[in-house]
Amino acid sequence: MARQLALELVSTVRHDGDGGVADDLTTVEETTRWIQEWAGLLSVHSAAGAEFAADEELRDRVVALRQAVRALFALAVSPAPPSRADADRLLPAEQALDRLNSAAAGEPVAPQLVWLQGETPAVRLLSTADDPGVRIVAALARAAIEFLAGPQRELLRACTAPRCVRYFVKGHGRQEWCKPACGNRARVARHYQRTRTGADTEPDRS
Repeated sequence: MARQLALELVSTVRHDGDGGVADDLTTVEETTRWIQEWAGLLSVHSAAGAEFAADEELRDRVVALRQAVRALFALAVSPAPPSRADADRLLPAEQALDRLNSAAAGEPVAPQLVWLQGETPAVRLLSTADDPGVRIVAALARAAIEFLAGPQRELLRACTAPRCVRYFVKGHGRQEWCKPACGNRARVARHYQRTRTGADTEPDRS
């Protein structure tokens, strides 16, 4: 869950299909739709169900948290280059860490042991926060912390395909791109570059 939620948050910055970068959290309405889409992973059904609506303050907080998480993702993939969307505007690592940890600390929670008969014991976090916005931002921050502190961090990569700005978790040893379409685009770009280089170095026989 932590991996998926952390990746979904950073993936709200994406290629727009036309050579640029799109932001799925540009407006309050877009932010509301995104939170509703991932309400299950956020565990905020009671607070953020169908009637939930974000406001500008919550949108700003989610976007600020995303900026911190993307900066830490860039740190995680280093010395490989970060996502192209981040290359010129990364937060310093210390500032990103402070922002992430502060967001997680915004929601007071207490661990509760859940142990149903015949099932494996599990931990559930009991929240004492009344503000659904606080719970949403804290849940996103905790997911990022759990992912970045876990073993899958070592498999995090920034997709190097032309125009792609996504981060992904490497699923097998030879995976270079986030999805097959990016792999196809990268191979086409490499072929074009090789062809162009060969044409540029061919002697002039005129």
